[in-house]
Amino acid sequence: MVKSREWSRKTREEVITLHRKGNGYKKIAKMLNIPRETIGSIIRKFKAKGTVETLPGRGRKKMLTSTAVRYLKRRVEKSPRVTAEELRKDLSDAGTEVAQTIRRTLRNEGLHARTPRRTPLLSPKNKKSRLQYAKSHVDKPQKFWDSVLWTDETKLELFGPWINAMFGGGRTRPMKKRTPCLL
Repeated sequence: MVKSREWSRKTREEVITLHRKGNGYKKIAKMLNIPRETIGSIIRKFKAKGTVETLPGRGRKKMLTSTAVRYLKRRVEKSPRVTAEELRKDLSDAGTEVAQTIRRTLRNEGLHARTPRRTPLLSPKNKKSRLQYAKSHVDKPQKFWDSVLWTDETKLELFGPWINAMFGGGRTRPMKKRTPCLL
């Protein structure tokens, strides 16, 4: 039968101490109010392993090896806009068939998906003209600025839909393109 709970280290040590003093399984079970089968399994484990400590190596094993994790991290740092689906295809021969596993692994490695800042690409000529404009208008009175409606006509989406990039690496995906309102 599967273990439904784990007994404290102190209780397990007490079972071993009572057993060494010559008490039988039934007597120990009555004294500590623990099932007899449990007493037997604690003593068997102690005889086999020599300890009552909870040993490592329990639970589900990781799907990705440390080599695969290092490969993912290197690949993402080299090309931050690679998608989790592309990474999954690369690792499909290693047995990883779920892109979510790759995303979770990259997050655990400190690589989180971020949308890059949308900044206009300014040429040196544009930078110079903007600076000149700012310098010429720095001393204008507040009344002048109250009458200004719009001072910049920068296009926010320069090269089509923006995608997430992993800063530190990771999964990318295209942002949903919004359809314009026709009203």
